[in-house]
Amino acid sequence: MGGVDTTMLEEKSTKEISLKDLSVKLEDFAQARDWAKYHTPRNLLLAMVGEVGELAEIFQWRGEVGKGLPNWEESDKEHLGEELSDVLLYLIRLADICGIDLADAVLKKLVKNAIKYPVNSL
Repeated sequence: MGGVDTTMLEEKSTKEISLKDLSVKLEDFAQARDWAKYHTPRNLLLAMVGEVGELAEIFQWRGEVGKGLPNWEESDKEHLGEELSDVLLYLIRLADICGIDLADAVLKKLVKNAIKYPVNSL
């Protein structure tokens, strides 16, 4: 039967998925659609920037918003989640295509930030 293949979504719960798992799923998704030829660093970056624009648009006229998004409708939160997901997926795919281990890069960056911005001891 035709339709959407959801097996990639059913393998692990959302609590257990890693960046590597997502990277593999994105690679499989692109290969199945013959999209890998379009996934150049430049194209992925520009697509991600477009998604960041869509993400910014959600907040554009709301002013400051408190933690947990009080007073937001569930549909607005769902839309936000979709746009955040788009940005994350493009970021993971971009890192993968560029040969960057994103998890390792993040951990190294956190160490650099801790050194650059030490906790003030008062």
